[in-house]
Amino acid sequence: VQLQACGGGLVQAGGSLRLSCAASGRAIRDYHMAWFRQAPGKEREFVGRISRSASTLYVESVKGRFTISRDNTKNTVYLQMNSLKPEDTAIYYCAAKTVLSSQQYLQWGQGTLVTVSS
Repeated sequence: VQLQACGGGLVQAGGSLRLSCAASGRAIRDYHMAWFRQAPGKEREFVGRISRSASTLYVESVKGRFTISRDNTKNTVYLQMNSLKPEDTAIYYCAAKTVLSSQQYLQWGQGTLVTVSS
């Protein structure tokens, strides 16, 4: 499966953005999907994931602010980001895996930059 993330941009603190991750080549329903991010000078960080059955899991720092959803009919996964903070500034990546218990994501999309100004 090929993944393409989009929807990043510049937003003020407190604002919202919705990122999309469109899949091609295979049906996204076959995959557990995740979002990661990498801030300048920092290591890549897990943000959250949505399983094939649509159960979600988030890193503590985004709980209550970010929501991952999936639309298998559109072969797309979304990351709705509300109440954005400057520390959310990063390149955001989507990724896919087939085994929920595995730590390894097999497919990655190119990143989309989110910049949150204070």
